[in-house]
Amino acid sequence: MSFIEDPAEDGLEVTPPKTWATGLPAVTHAMQYSLGQTSVRRTALTLLNINQVKGFDCPGCAWPEPAPGHRAKNEYCENGAKHINDEATSRRVTADFFRTHRISELGQKSDYWLNQQGRLTEPMVKRPGSDHYQPIGWDEALGLLAEELGRLDSPDEALFYTSGRLNNEAAFLLQLFARAFGTNNLPDCSNMCHESSGFALQETLGIGKGSVSLDDIHDCDLIFVVGQNPGTNHPRMLSALEETKRNGGHVVAVNPLPEAGLIRFKHPQKARGIVGRGTPIADQFLQIRPGGDLALFQALNLLLIEAEDARPGTVLDHGFIDAYTTGFDAFVEQARKASWDDILDATGLTREAIEAVGERVRQSEKIIVCWAMGLTQQKHAVPTIREVVNFLMLRGNIGRPGAGVCPVRGHSNVQGDRSMGIWERMPQGFLDALEREFAFTAPTEHGLDSVNAIRAMRDGEAKVFVGVAGNFVRATPDSEVTERAMRRCRLTAHISTKLNRSHTVCGETALILPTLGRSDRDIQATGEQFITVEDSMSEVHASRGRLDPASPHLLSEVAIISRLARRTLGENPSIPWEKFEADYGTIRDRISRVVPGFEDFNARVARPGGFRLPNPVNEGVFPTLSGKAVFTCNDFEMLRAPAGHLLLQTLRSHDQWNTVPYAMNDRYRGIHNARRVVLVNPVDLEALGLTDRSEVDLVSVWRDGVERRAEKFRVVAYPTTPGSAAAYYPETNVLVPLDSVADISNTPTSKGVVVRLEPAVAVA
Repeated sequence: MSFIEDPAEDGLEVTPPKTWATGLPAVTHAMQYSLGQTSVRRTALTLLNINQVKGFDCPGCAWPEPAPGHRAKNEYCENGAKHINDEATSRRVTADFFRTHRISELGQKSDYWLNQQGRLTEPMVKRPGSDHYQPIGWDEALGLLAEELGRLDSPDEALFYTSGRLNNEAAFLLQLFARAFGTNNLPDCSNMCHESSGFALQETLGIGKGSVSLDDIHDCDLIFVVGQNPGTNHPRMLSALEETKRNGGHVVAVNPLPEAGLIRFKHPQKARGIVGRGTPIADQFLQIRPGGDLALFQALNLLLIEAEDARPGTVLDHGFIDAYTTGFDAFVEQARKASWDDILDATGLTREAIEAVGERVRQSEKIIVCWAMGLTQQKHAVPTIREVVNFLMLRGNIGRPGAGVCPVRGHSNVQGDRSMGIWERMPQGFLDALEREFAFTAPTEHGLDSVNAIRAMRDGEAKVFVGVAGNFVRATPDSEVTERAMRRCRLTAHISTKLNRSHTVCGETALILPTLGRSDRDIQATGEQFITVEDSMSEVHASRGRLDPASPHLLSEVAIISRLARRTLGENPSIPWEKFEADYGTIRDRISRVVPGFEDFNARVARPGGFRLPNPVNEGVFPTLSGKAVFTCNDFEMLRAPAGHLLLQTLRSHDQWNTVPYAMNDRYRGIHNARRVVLVNPVDLEALGLTDRSEVDLVSVWRDGVERRAEKFRVVAYPTTPGSAAAYYPETNVLVPLDSVADISNTPTSKGVVVRLEPAVAVA
């Protein structure tokens, strides 16, 4: 059963943007999509088990679940329901499908169409010179991959990429295999999203994770939601923000676009969300210019310092500053140099609006700042997040209840993968523990992150690419460069649940290795297994699949990695790959001896709801070089677009998860039946001589002089910040230059692309 139509892009309909999110329409859309994918019975099984203590973790976002006993029977959001039933679909991609469709033909299909074909069912191979995938047995497939790895001149010619869908056990084995093979080339999706958070928080607080819990969110006086759209990307966060509001807290939203979920939220599981008006979320909305967040927090810090000057001892928390921080005096000296002319120019805000927020800050004892990729994918992302930490430390809002830093991760186990060692530059202490446990010498030279991995493939320095989950070629910047780079590889292999664009961009030889989904039952030699994940707030819990697998030919990610390691490295009693595959508890035993915070892993994760990893920041301990939290000095920076140009940010539609759209609609923004649209303020349309619904090409401007063009987009007049524009990814990833990256973190700058809009040329 398979869709054969690719949706057209010429049916654009535009309605007014919504001023509220969720409610009954969300329930209706979730059910319609779910029942369109699979049976009533399978839908019921998924929705009754998702995010439950004895069920499976949603493979979507990383927002945490409430404690056991406080969870709803339907502990999921609209997009979570779509995501899990998209995985649980009854549609199947078989060998017949690949006999019917050439790879070059599949490469012309949309992301939507590819995803809608269903679950992959058996291993497939593309041989050199062929334009078709054909079936291959597991032994032969893994032998082919192992042989190619063995042919490399250096282990550093191999790349092992993973997305946040991977579980802790498989992630630990993947990094163990890569390092035993001899490389730290472990690029991951975090390189492209929250790497800036990790660098900034590690430098300032000594730990690259957030410090807050759900209870802190509920009990907070003031929450900043910055560069983030919870209503689409992690809708269950709206339930937490509603609880904040009902407890008397306040919310400030900072974003270039108004987002429906931050205007008003209708809780779909509460009567007030079905028949009532719901809950207003943002008490104040700062519609900021892209890249203006650094200037905003510099302004707020200046206001706090000046308020302390006026009323000494009543504004700043000198007890916290003196006992737990360093660098305060230099920071204050730098902060006083801020210019209001620069601040207002960079933010596009009025001084009155910023001062109103400053007054909210002074009236609030407990403050949390939440952020997502609207901050992390800026050129100056790391200094911006460091300035956020400065802001929180001034009033002691670090390491105490109801306060702290909250980077909101966008994929279910991206934080857990990093804890397990999926990082190209893990600290030496982790490598030493790995060596002690498994009796081998781990490589110490830093490996390649995602951007540098593309460069290495482009330059012929990396020859084998292994992707574990994810859709690398559509998640990465500079699409044409990335695809040419992938095609230079001798072999590309993707461990996947569903068909995606990456399977159509092949090396000389290509493998598709189909795996179990999060909702699938996992039976190994010792019986039924469970896996574990870590959410955005460092909660680690078990996940148990409940559905019959999509095919008897599927292997779990743990099994695939274990078998590949044995074929590549040979038998080694120090690393018992066969035992790992048979019993995932043996993997957790090893994790408990290698990864700090996971001691007694098996016993602790067996408790209902699992356990929370320790965070030294919440104990007043800062693992920095000085042993204290660090105030930093961050120079003023501003993104500027030349006359006749706009600053483009890429974003998701509402009916989308990561690179995969579930429909051609974005109903909260009022966009229907199309994705190749660009949202532009009416003032800018007039200045540029364009009209609403006109067809344009988007052309990015970058210092290398290379023209990057996304063709045939429809302009939609929309209340964006003047001087900015917004369009959906992955369609606009082609516009993001590979070398346009955030300082320090090397994250692609997808939230600040300078573009011009050219009238599209009609093709005769």
